[in-house]
Amino acid sequence: MTKLNIGMIGVGFIGQLAHLMNFIEVHNCRVKALAELKPELRKKVATRYSIPKTYASHTDLLQDDEIDAVVVVTPRVFTGPVVLDCLNAGKHVLSEKPMVGCKKKGKLLLEAASKNNVKYTVGYMKRYDEGVAVAKSILDEALHTGNLGSILSVHAKCYMGNSYCNAYGHIVTQESIDTSVIGWKVAPQWLSEEYHQRFDAYLNTYSHVTNLLRYLFNYMPSVEFVNLTKNNGQLVVLGFNGFLATLETGRMSHHGWSEEIKIIFTDGEISLSLPPALLRNVPASVEIYRAGKIQQLIRPLINWSWTFRRQAEAFVIDILEERPSLIAAEEAYREVLLAEAIWESEIKRHRIGISYD
Repeated sequence: MTKLNIGMIGVGFIGQLAHLMNFIEVHNCRVKALAELKPELRKKVATRYSIPKTYASHTDLLQDDEIDAVVVVTPRVFTGPVVLDCLNAGKHVLSEKPMVGCKKKGKLLLEAASKNNVKYTVGYMKRYDEGVAVAKSILDEALHTGNLGSILSVHAKCYMGNSYCNAYGHIVTQESIDTSVIGWKVAPQWLSEEYHQRFDAYLNTYSHVTNLLRYLFNYMPSVEFVNLTKNNGQLVVLGFNGFLATLETGRMSHHGWSEEIKIIFTDGEISLSLPPALLRNVPASVEIYRAGKIQQLIRPLINWSWTFRRQAEAFVIDILEERPSLIAAEEAYREVLLAEAIWESEIKRHRIGISYD
């Protein structure tokens, strides 16, 4: 193939702004079809972007033999079952994260991708951020050469505000859809129903940070300490190979976004600050501090670029050139495993009567 034929499944807010608009402009693919439950929205989006085929459901689209790959952007309860249908139809898949709400369902999707020999990726797009790429290169060199000494600790935080950055330009209609259809649960079965919404919110938002930590250090951490307090201020301590990483998370009322990973060495620091997800063409910023008699503070120049665009380009090239993906579904599955381990620790803490509130 010289061009990849893409089908969009779901063209709501994120579907249009973060995915469709990018794939439309990627030179080596064509958006040939879309599936959307809302008839008016389906027609208007297809007309705006000159998409030749439209379908009322994803199952109809999957019968189209022209479609090589699909981008799935649905409500989270439907992501898993829709992706499963796509994989079993022999389509390559990029879906929004998280892949599912429990490891049992996640394994089912991985098995379907393997059985049907298709590429399955999940949208942890921050791995494609140019600032992240620069930080990882500097970190890899520091770990290889020891030019910053040994790692003392890592501190990560994500205090979410508003990541939408007044995004506009997408089509909106006043249609509603049938909400009686039952999808997959957004949390593991062993977790009490009262915690499902909180588990879902935690996995959806903060797995971006744990995903980056695992990517930077190429390591699956242990869960050393957990306190997920009811006031939305949360602390998790993760054990990596020779050091601990703290993860502070929560919500703030400000309109911005506070997300950072700081790596503390004996002889310096590497700091990585992430932008809001929908802030276009603004990559993460990187700062390196080197201790010594002549101290240095270095801020590498990073190109203006947008992670969602780079993710779309990589998805297409990975399929056309049969390359491994930075955001392979196996990596998303590890985020589900880690989230379950974190919440298992939280539940255990409550059961044994320990309180840090």
